[in-house]
Amino acid sequence: MRKHFAINMPALRFARNALVFSLLGLIPVLLAYVILPPGLGTLLLGGGPPLSRFLRQVVTNGLPVVFLLNYVSFFLFAWIVATPGRSYKLSFIVLADLPVRVLGFVGLHALIYFLSADWFGSFGGSRATALRVVAPTLVRSFLFENISGVYLYATLVSALPLYVTAIENSEGLGQLAKAFPGRSGSVLFAFVIFAFYVIPLLLQNPKVLVGDDAEVV
Repeated sequence: MRKHFAINMPALRFARNALVFSLLGLIPVLLAYVILPPGLGTLLLGGGPPLSRFLRQVVTNGLPVVFLLNYVSFFLFAWIVATPGRSYKLSFIVLADLPVRVLGFVGLHALIYFLSADWFGSFGGSRATALRVVAPTLVRSFLFENISGVYLYATLVSALPLYVTAIENSEGLGQLAKAFPGRSGSVLFAFVIFAFYVIPLLLQNPKVLVGDDAEVV
């Protein structure tokens, strides 16, 4: 990861690498979302308005969210490891990376939904409606029930190399991870850490579990 993200790297190269990691995280999860629900893939293959709205949602909402969160996260990584003798540790994930990803994910969705109501007439053109649906939409995204779930898990997939590095540098979890074949233990613990952090944040208000959600599709 150090060779891909360094504090003294040219800005365009850093941004390019962040974009590549974002696409590598986004595309597989997006394909799974299209393939798993019956009929969605067929609908999109038919082209027309459904495909154009779907692509617009990905380009104007999904990719910017995943890219911006990854850029900030990778910059924090590069800044932390730039100090001689300092390694990327679990404490940095808990105190810096995960808060940036989760709170940034919520904030960026709120901003994009708000702007989409103006620019594209989404949510009936109502800004208030756009903001009201953010919470229930994001709760269901954790369950992979809407396209926002694609972006949520894409940020995790993109961050896996960072989390695996931190877990392997940990004396406790690093030893436990070695009980699994290859790096599967580190990957498993990375998902567990992400889940334990995200679930309480998304479910802290039980009222967000009710009501209809909407997408900017």
